[in-house]
Amino acid sequence: MSRTLRALVYGDVDLNLIDGSAVWAQSTVQALSRAGCEARLVLKSPVRTGRLTDPLAELPGVTLVHPHEERLLPGLADRPLSPVQASAVLTRLDEDDPCDLLVLRGRRLVTRVVADGVFDGRIWAYLTDIPQSAAEMTEAARADLVRIAEASRRLLCQTEELRCFLETWVPAACGKCVLSPPAVPEPGFPLPDRDGAGRPRDPLPHDPLRLVYTGKFAPRWNTLPMTRLPESLAERGVPAELHTVGDKIHDDPGHPHFQADMARALAVTPGVQHHGGQPREEAMRIAAGCDVGLGWRDPVLDSSLELSTKVLEFGSLGLPVVLNRTPAHEALLGTDYPLFVPGRAGLDDAADAVARAVREPTARRLAADRCREAARHHTLDGAAARWRAHLGRAFPAAPGEVTSRQRTLRLGVAGHDLKFLTRLLDHFRALPGVDVRVDAWPALARHDPDASRELADWADVVVVEWCGPAAVWYSRHKRRGSRLIVRLHRFELDAPWPGQLDIDAVDRVVCVSPYYARRTRELTGWPESKVVVVPNWVDTDQLDRPKAPGAHHRLGMIGVAPSRKRLDLGLDVLEALRARDRRWHLSVKSKPPWEYWWIWNKPEERAHYDAVLRRMQTSPLLEGAVVFDTFGPDVAGWLRRVGHVLSTSDDESFHLAPAEGMASGAVPSLLPWPGADEIYDRRWIHDDPEAMAEAIAALGEDGWRSAAEVARTQVREGFSLDRVAQTWTELLVAR
Repeated sequence: MSRTLRALVYGDVDLNLIDGSAVWAQSTVQALSRAGCEARLVLKSPVRTGRLTDPLAELPGVTLVHPHEERLLPGLADRPLSPVQASAVLTRLDEDDPCDLLVLRGRRLVTRVVADGVFDGRIWAYLTDIPQSAAEMTEAARADLVRIAEASRRLLCQTEELRCFLETWVPAACGKCVLSPPAVPEPGFPLPDRDGAGRPRDPLPHDPLRLVYTGKFAPRWNTLPMTRLPESLAERGVPAELHTVGDKIHDDPGHPHFQADMARALAVTPGVQHHGGQPREEAMRIAAGCDVGLGWRDPVLDSSLELSTKVLEFGSLGLPVVLNRTPAHEALLGTDYPLFVPGRAGLDDAADAVARAVREPTARRLAADRCREAARHHTLDGAAARWRAHLGRAFPAAPGEVTSRQRTLRLGVAGHDLKFLTRLLDHFRALPGVDVRVDAWPALARHDPDASRELADWADVVVVEWCGPAAVWYSRHKRRGSRLIVRLHRFELDAPWPGQLDIDAVDRVVCVSPYYARRTRELTGWPESKVVVVPNWVDTDQLDRPKAPGAHHRLGMIGVAPSRKRLDLGLDVLEALRARDRRWHLSVKSKPPWEYWWIWNKPEERAHYDAVLRRMQTSPLLEGAVVFDTFGPDVAGWLRRVGHVLSTSDDESFHLAPAEGMASGAVPSLLPWPGADEIYDRRWIHDDPEAMAEAIAALGEDGWRSAAEVARTQVREGFSLDRVAQTWTELLVAR
């Protein structure tokens, strides 16, 4: 970052009470400070204890805002801020000292801030209290999340599973979701009873066994039955005691007696030692003196896509943790983690898991190692590094040619279809010293001439997407002293518009591949100096996600219309592979051809797809082996299931699908369409479908992983969004 960014941080959480959400607020501010960002943490409630806020007071660039003490709203009572009050406080703070980003937690809060409309485009929303299953995702909830996504700059997701779920249901979230997992501080004290690597020494150091739970007390967190674990373990011949830390007991309307029952259990249950609310460091010190951490919850939470901060905190202390088997926990600790609670996750099941930790030292050591390794990837330094990366992409530095200008560079972007420019537009808008306006033509040859003329007169640089009617119009209405850049893809060369273009008024024609740059020069006779190559961008950071189980045996194709995309040749590859191994499948992410009127009106196109679909119905090798997935922007999540991306087209200008697959960790396989070898490494290009299938089968799983790493490196070096955006920025200011 070329300048110090200023963040406002507010969570709909009470920092007087220690639980995961309060710890999030503390950790977020700590990470932002380490990332070099100024952070103002706005407190929801008057401070009654400084257990969480005191460690923040001395951090560089951190300010604690006390709305109640500072009387930021008239008549503010000595009660927690409501979402309406919080939005008003944040607005006032921003008026006095504008922020670059507003980091929020809490769906009700974010919904209110979005409705007020002051922070659109600056919101970084951390969402956990949202529907996390198809059954819970009502239309009202979905509409709410769409509004949040549209108003947000970034959506901070705790886990990969939550990110993919959100992108599937909320298309507006695609490209905005970034990972922001929980972070835990490194212990500021020597760990007791641990070896040099932080592993617990054997045998277990304490008799009776010390179990530990820290955090909030709530029905679904099983904190009440947890107090019966010492008794249950005694019946199994395992002496044990439970140590608990925390002072937040939920008032749950569904369990009217819970608060009283929980308080009583903590106070009088034999074998339970309750330490009350403690500063985070002291809570960790108490936990470090125990043997096994507890993250066991009600099975109703097993579908949760969130990650327990407690698991990471205990792991950082070298403790094994007993917890439920969930998708997020399997992704974190492995499907073979030995201390998942078996059965229905009842009290007896939890006691059995604890007993296993005692009686099987190998299982206990493996669990402790897994938890410690997981925590190693969730440190505050790691969180700070993620924040630096997120902020660096959201707030890129402008080149000297822009920052040295006496006034803002005025950039106009025009065209009928800007889908290939979306992330570049985001980059241009984020550059300091650049003002962006868009002339969006509603159709290929339809526009508002007055609006276009106004843009042409205003802009220092105009970028026209597609060498179509818009490019022709702007070449004839260019303002003297301005620059005009036209991007030509493929289909335009077969149309009359390049011949109508006033090439003398055009400063650069951008082609996406060397082959089409040559064809453009050959067909138009335009000066060689005006035709340049800038490849398509690939958002490598968004696409780089862990593969789902079974991805190795799944082929993928993105976009199979029109017929020149040659789905039939992809089926040839699949049949050849399934003749060897029936585990091979093909996933197709595409609109069906009948949704494109200009394709479906052609008899030859209909005949092609009729033959392809009949073949899938009648071929024994293809039966049940092809899946058509819904077309949409959630490509990154879809690619997690794909191990090989095919490009079997007759002709392409660039073909983004193989590059996107490479960024995701899939291996690309291409047929030799014209110019393919000038974009992609020849190792990925095969003479025919049979050779393609042979090469895919020959890789094996280890070879596939190695090849995927090579492909991932190649696409980052050649087509990453950061590199392509930098090249485009240089084009804007070139002379």
